[in-house]
Amino acid sequence: MFQLISIELYKIFKKWRTYIGFIAIGVLIPLIHLSYYLAQQNGAHFISRSISDNFVFSGNILNGYFISYIILQSLFVHIPFLIVLIGGDLLAGEATAGTYRMLVIRPISRFQIITSKFLAGIITTISLVLWLAIMSLGLGTLFFGTGVLFVLKGNIIILASNDVLWRFFWAYCFSFLSMSVVVSLAFLFSSLVENAIGPIVATMAVIIVFMIISVIDVDIFASIKPYLFTNYMSGWLSFFDDPVDITQITKDTLILGGHLIGFYLMSLILFLRKDILS
Repeated sequence: MFQLISIELYKIFKKWRTYIGFIAIGVLIPLIHLSYYLAQQNGAHFISRSISDNFVFSGNILNGYFISYIILQSLFVHIPFLIVLIGGDLLAGEATAGTYRMLVIRPISRFQIITSKFLAGIITTISLVLWLAIMSLGLGTLFFGTGVLFVLKGNIIILASNDVLWRFFWAYCFSFLSMSVVVSLAFLFSSLVENAIGPIVATMAVIIVFMIISVIDVDIFASIKPYLFTNYMSGWLSFFDDPVDITQITKDTLILGGHLIGFYLMSLILFLRKDILS
């Protein structure tokens, strides 16, 4: 299985579209850091005036932790659209290239084929989120240093500098899970068609619709929201509560994990029953 996963990873990273997400993050995040740096040099205030009137702040408020938190919060809703480029091509790409039949006549089972492709997609997704962590948290702390983390979540939360890094670690781990659900959905759609464009567009459409339903406060959507996986993808924010709500995080993790396994099993069943004609 390790060799199969290695082969699939080679095939993924051989395609130029795989690097779109890495390039986008590699360009955008340094620009964000630069904009914060220039704003800091120009004396811009990053704490609202109403809060500043009631609190006296000292120390390095604009630090790598604060910027990394802002970046993660801002980009998290956009990262899924980079992830679908990976998952949508995993199976449909074989059909487009006409290599499906060649793939299934190899002395390996269809279970091994689908599992190796699925795991390769998950590994690539983790690599992208890890790249996001390196570019945001790594560069942020390198150029802006560390300090307390100022968080606004309905109320004011100030986290000590020695109480922040572990929160980022688990927040990124939760992000791995959230983005893996996205790639598994794209993988499911990829098993249904023979062109990668369809799964990519379909997954994007599902995510957009689910996100819109999740944020609209209308009674008709109230009974639907608990079943939308997008409703739980922002669970990483809970790691920056004080105290951390372990119960809510566990619930969000189990629901997202259930979706991940469910999408994989549906893809497996469809592929096992698939009639390969070309």
